[in-house]
Amino acid sequence: MARTRLTAEERQEQLVQAAVTVFSAGGYAGATTDQVARLAGVSQPYVIRLFGTKQELFLTAVRHAADRIEEYFERAAQEAPTLESLGRAYQELLAERELITCLLHGFAAASDPAIGPVVRECFGRIYQSVRRLTGVPVEEARAFISYGMMLTVLGAMRVAGPDAVAQEPWMRELLAHDEEKPA
Repeated sequence: MARTRLTAEERQEQLVQAAVTVFSAGGYAGATTDQVARLAGVSQPYVIRLFGTKQELFLTAVRHAADRIEEYFERAAQEAPTLESLGRAYQELLAERELITCLLHGFAAASDPAIGPVVRECFGRIYQSVRRLTGVPVEEARAFISYGMMLTVLGAMRVAGPDAVAQEPWMRELLAHDEEKPA
């Protein structure tokens, strides 16, 4: 059976997905372009030819994660431009654990002078999207983003999200806010 050749765009998307997976598992320091290449089924020199450096590949993966959050928020706001709607969308996004974990690795690597500006720009875009899409005051947007960051951390730890571990009392207490609001 003949293999279907991917377009350059499809191949790049495949590499970004592989990078999200690899960086979510090993972080920036622990992941390699060779791991990404193997997961995507391409050669490591091909990855470097497309992205130049491991750092640029990591930044592409982090930007992709931030873009996905904005996509979820945009879709939710089309249905209802409210924090509740965006919150439900983010709850759905928690199922993409590798995505949120990759983004957390980006935040953790922000002390790197080349990575910091990019992750700050991504975070700022998400915040500005919340404000633009809902029109809420700064205080409400700040509380929403803060709660979302807690969910991101808890999601990466498998405390929140569809595959959460058995809930311990402290976990239920932190997540009680979710139970009070309609899903």
